[in-house]
Amino acid sequence: MKHYKNSDYAINKFSEGIVYRFADGIVEVTLVDFLAENPDKTKEDFLALKELSDGIYHEQVKDENAQTKKNVLLDLGVVEKSLQCHEQSPEQMLIYDIEAQEDIELHSERMSTVNLAMDKLTEIQRKRYLMYHIEGLTIRQIADIEGVGHSKIQKSIEGAQKKIKKVLTST
Repeated sequence: MKHYKNSDYAINKFSEGIVYRFADGIVEVTLVDFLAENPDKTKEDFLALKELSDGIYHEQVKDENAQTKKNVLLDLGVVEKSLQCHEQSPEQMLIYDIEAQEDIELHSERMSTVNLAMDKLTEIQRKRYLMYHIEGLTIRQIADIEGVGHSKIQKSIEGAQKKIKKVLTST
């Protein structure tokens, strides 16, 4: 679970019950709780509900990751046109332009470093690394999908992490 950073998906998947996260805490509905509140239901009903909740949380993670990939910085030309809708002092405009340019340069530097690191990986390493870290699949799940032993997946991901770390520490 350490690789999921306590995501709702991971917490739910690796618990015995069905987990709900609220602003003030986490609630877990166990099999005993479920059967006590639903005397007409069976253990199979609970397991089906658990599998459904795992699937829903997994879809949320995939959707969040897909949306994150779509997030880009706004084009300065578009931002400048929208700023013309209201009056700003020349000082405010200068500060905004400098900050926006710094953000774009920083983002560009980071993306360049990420692309450089990812380019060092083989196609198989990249695919496995993304399945593990982005899609949240376990090493065994990836091994099952690819029809290979889990030790090959483990070594591939570890190799990818070493290559990425090497690029990140050298920049």
